[in-house]
Amino acid sequence: MSDAIDRQIAGALVDDGRSTLKMLAEVTGLSVSAVQARVRRLEAEGVIRGYAALLDAEMIGLPLAALIAITPLDPGQPDDAPERLAGLAEIEACHSVAGDDAYVLFVRVSSPTALEQLIREIRKLANVSTRTTIVLQTFFERRAKPGVLVS
Repeated sequence: MSDAIDRQIAGALVDDGRSTLKMLAEVTGLSVSAVQARVRRLEAEGVIRGYAALLDAEMIGLPLAALIAITPLDPGQPDDAPERLAGLAEIEACHSVAGDDAYVLFVRVSSPTALEQLIREIRKLANVSTRTTIVLQTFFERRAKPGVLVS
């Protein structure tokens, strides 16, 4: 991002992805057309990758969240677990990590049985061992905001 106004626009859109150009203009002090040009540029540059609705996982039938750490069974196998697992809709995020594990997956499922089935599928598809931690409660989830330090 080129300046503080771009960070201000991006931060406002993180807070509310449905902000109108008029609202963004009021926040930044720019004209609507100037804000529109900046938003379009941020989209074209890939800074803004898209807009999405945030759904309540419990209300859509996915109350069980877990972190699944995966490690290749054979250290010599190709490092292609993300590609092998990309088709599993239950996996919300796949993070490459430092340490004993190769990746940590964040998943949401409907039940303990569904989690067990997912773990079996992950092991089979990626030829990995797994270590699972079930999320009991989420107190907050934050999205990165440009130019804002999180303490």
